[in-house]
Amino acid sequence: MVPKRKVVPIRPASPKRAPALELAPENLNPYQFALRQFERAADYLSLDAGTRQLLSQPKRQLIVSIPIKMDNKKIRVFTGYRVQHSIARGPSKGGIRFHPGVTLDEVKALAMWMTWKCAVVNIPFGGAKGGITVDPKKLSMDENERLTRRYTSEIAIVLGHDRDIPAPDVYTTPQHMAWIMDTFSMTQGFSTLGVVTGKPIPLGGSAGRNEATAEGCFVAIDEAAKRMRMKLKGATAAVQGFGNAGAHVARFLEEAGAKVVAVSDSRGGVYDKKGLRMELVNAAKEKKGTVTAGRGQKVSNSELLELPVDILVPAALEGVITRENAPRVKARIIAEAANGPTTPDADDILRGNGAVVIPDILANAGGVTVSYFEWVQDLYSFFWDPDMVRTQLERTVRRAYDDVAETARRHDTDLRTGALILAVGRVEEATRLRGLFP
Repeated sequence: MVPKRKVVPIRPASPKRAPALELAPENLNPYQFALRQFERAADYLSLDAGTRQLLSQPKRQLIVSIPIKMDNKKIRVFTGYRVQHSIARGPSKGGIRFHPGVTLDEVKALAMWMTWKCAVVNIPFGGAKGGITVDPKKLSMDENERLTRRYTSEIAIVLGHDRDIPAPDVYTTPQHMAWIMDTFSMTQGFSTLGVVTGKPIPLGGSAGRNEATAEGCFVAIDEAAKRMRMKLKGATAAVQGFGNAGAHVARFLEEAGAKVVAVSDSRGGVYDKKGLRMELVNAAKEKKGTVTAGRGQKVSNSELLELPVDILVPAALEGVITRENAPRVKARIIAEAANGPTTPDADDILRGNGAVVIPDILANAGGVTVSYFEWVQDLYSFFWDPDMVRTQLERTVRRAYDDVAETARRHDTDLRTGALILAVGRVEEATRLRGLFP
């Protein structure tokens, strides 16, 4: 059992400027605000300049051209990335996203966040991330397969079960992971199940992996609610992003008795203050391809963030809660199922308003945790039953939440900074113990 702790008092942020002055536009580059988060933790840890430089820069950045033959027999060339931020604590680990907005800076930020995420839950991985600048919805299934296989062949020089292990991310699925595993295996001449996680179960995937990110997020919400003496039963919630993580979080909240009043996807959202039924929302999504086809008042993704709810789950992309809209966010708990949805300036505003932000490197760490379980199962060819996966996941997330809350309490700061102090400290220790070669 996790020992009960008092909620850390949240101190209102003091004003830093005169109202008449106009601030410069907020920098929404994800890598820049990942660096700002890191520097804040580094200050608490009193890291020297050399260590800061070492931990803030990626170990390796790979940019590849991906030529494929389209269904119309014409050739198109896409750009792909694989960034390894750190291998101080073990082989690098991180998902691959297919999205038209993928950039090198985004992938660098995501790789850094993966390093901290793995350290927060204390699993023996470093951080990596990959992506292709593409809208996969505009490609056929065959084109998606050719794109995935060619990308895998281009980045195969850095992959391996003991080197760098990809996983699903935005717009990639277990099927994409199966293609990656098969392509890499063909280059090796034998099956290498552990080179990728998030695979279909018949190919060495783990029970519970599909809903792991959401389940970990729900456990973190439950921990936050207990510390705030908030009952989930009857609490109101809004979920931005109804993909794999968002849809499952919404279902878990509904099953716990919370009232999910709004959900959204890339086309917009629906809102009903009396509560939505997730069964009907899922049916509309499956039938029409969007939650907006379901019943409820239509709302935009930005409007959803500002609804009067107890719990807000940003489960889409980074940079959606900014300095501009943070003052209007009313949720008491913000659980970041997405990576980097809150900017540093917005963090300060939310804290000053009394909101508890469960940071991405804790709130969505369930996915990489069960990816680690899958990797272990593949290496030993010994697979766990769903109950064991669920039990180990819950234990890991609750222990990590406790470690983060204790670090935040000790340094009299918020959960994000507490999580970063804990994670950066663990990575710094491993880096220092290993030393530099040669």
